[in-house]
Amino acid sequence: MDVIVVGAGPVGVLLAAELKLAGADPVVIEKREGPSGEPRARGIGPLATEALVRRGLGPELAEHDERGRADKLRDHGSAKGHFASIFKIDQDAQEEPDRRFTLIWQNELEKILLDYARSLDVEIRYGTELTDLHQDGDGVIANGLRADYLVGCDGGHSTVRTLAGFQFPGTPPLMTVRRVAAQVTGELPPPGRLDNGILYYGDGMVATFDFSDLDRHDGPITAEEMRASIKRVAGVDATVTDVGDGLRFTDQARQVTTYRRGRVFLAGDAAHVHSPNGGQGLNLGLMDAVNLGWKLANGRNELLGTYHAERHPVGAAVLHNTRAQSALLRPGPHTDALRDIVSDLMDIPDVVRYFGRMTSGLGTRHELPYRVDHPLAGTYCPDLRLTYADGSHGRLSDLTRAGGPVQIGPPEVISTGRNDLAAALIRPDGVIAWAAAPGDSHETPAIARSTWQ
Repeated sequence: MDVIVVGAGPVGVLLAAELKLAGADPVVIEKREGPSGEPRARGIGPLATEALVRRGLGPELAEHDERGRADKLRDHGSAKGHFASIFKIDQDAQEEPDRRFTLIWQNELEKILLDYARSLDVEIRYGTELTDLHQDGDGVIANGLRADYLVGCDGGHSTVRTLAGFQFPGTPPLMTVRRVAAQVTGELPPPGRLDNGILYYGDGMVATFDFSDLDRHDGPITAEEMRASIKRVAGVDATVTDVGDGLRFTDQARQVTTYRRGRVFLAGDAAHVHSPNGGQGLNLGLMDAVNLGWKLANGRNELLGTYHAERHPVGAAVLHNTRAQSALLRPGPHTDALRDIVSDLMDIPDVVRYFGRMTSGLGTRHELPYRVDHPLAGTYCPDLRLTYADGSHGRLSDLTRAGGPVQIGPPEVISTGRNDLAAALIRPDGVIAWAAAPGDSHETPAIARSTWQ
């Protein structure tokens, strides 16, 4: 099975690694001349964290997480999670407090994934821009290269999406976000939400959420552009110097109507773009990759059909909650009143857990094509602590590095560390395809095995 992956960002590289583990022969093409040095996203959610831990990358993530948490505290003034910059999501108060985000800059994550993919002998061709794409009943031809399938992981301005004719409806932006490495001085208000937007700054960084400027800007962010944005947001004249790398993006929210057209698939920002609020975008894209990789390598059409069926609703849910966050960030007395009420509601433990589930993705549950009565069926399995019949201990992630499905339960595993789970069939992407509670039959139904293996 030959697969062309367009885009060597984290989503494309992880997808290629998953394809390789599952027995496919992927090649990644990337128009950039090398890896991106841009920090962009600053973390991944618990589901993507667990997906990478399943492949043995836990130590590398942990190495970056402590510094990432310090960076977040510096930039936002709070270590808690937030909804529309209401920082009240306390991880320790969540239903599963051990299932945590990893705070790691995107370029650092990309390096970890590149090293991992190269250890699997994944071929990555930099300096190769996609210019033409055709498909027929037998395969796909891209730049003269023929393969069985092609996946666009080439970002929000996806060339694959355009050439393959995907529809990309959605809503226009309400704000422009700028973040740049720079020194800023002047009579600045405290960081946070202001009457005309949001301003964050500190330790060589300044960022604005600007609701007054939706004009398209190209090229690097300049000191003058940043100064003007601070003026609009904070109403003060600031001096911006030593400008370095920066990012500029909007909160437009768009999603393709289908994640597949024939032999062409989309994943990550090529399939969906939205506000970065809540840090959900990279987590969403990486989970697209782990859902698609093993299915694409298998090649069965009925299995490939489950990619759109499972991932499109998850993407739509993220667009929904990030639109709500943009609405709660808009300046004005009506929004101020609504924020006060939402903030008060988030003091209720069940409510803040609701927001935590929403922004972490831990509330995701895929519909399975057969009935399983266990409440964990269709959800993503945490990294279970396992006790074996010989008295030794381990983790689920010890069993998942090869990338295949894993079945756990008696007689080998005598405890999963949970009182509601005695046995399970876990798909390569971490979804529980079948589960049994203590006292239930531990024999996996044939339909579960035949559907996912």
